[in-house]
Amino acid sequence: MSSLNLVRMLKVVALLTVGFALGSWSTSVTSASSAADVSAQSGRVFELRTYTATDGRLADLQARFRNHTMRIFEKHGMKNIGYWVPQDAPAKDNTLIYVISHESREAAKISWSAFAKDPEWQKVSKESNANGAILKGVVSVFMDATDYSPIK
Repeated sequence: MSSLNLVRMLKVVALLTVGFALGSWSTSVTSASSAADVSAQSGRVFELRTYTATDGRLADLQARFRNHTMRIFEKHGMKNIGYWVPQDAPAKDNTLIYVISHESREAAKISWSAFAKDPEWQKVSKESNANGAILKGVVSVFMDATDYSPIK
């Protein structure tokens, strides 16, 4: 092989190596951004809700969730993830914390609207508030799972 052909072959190999390296880098950058894009496109969001019950009504609120609300949530596309009460006073006496998930923020909006209009929910709500308001406060926070979260 002549030295001219050897130089040409080394240039081709060098170009292929650089091209491969750039392609690999580009793919890893694209894969990372694609993973974020897929997460954003899939849209699943979690909603953390904290309810403060009117004094002495936490047991009534829990009964409403246990017997009605969770099932009605599912009926309207809201997935029940978990429910908790604090261990320490004073919150343990009047606070219910829960997480539900929705397919997207738009789905959450649609689900909450349908839930509010549901005749069964309206009946349950009216009955549970017959002796006075069961709730004195609601805080809602929408959340996205991180890429390292065990739950997505």
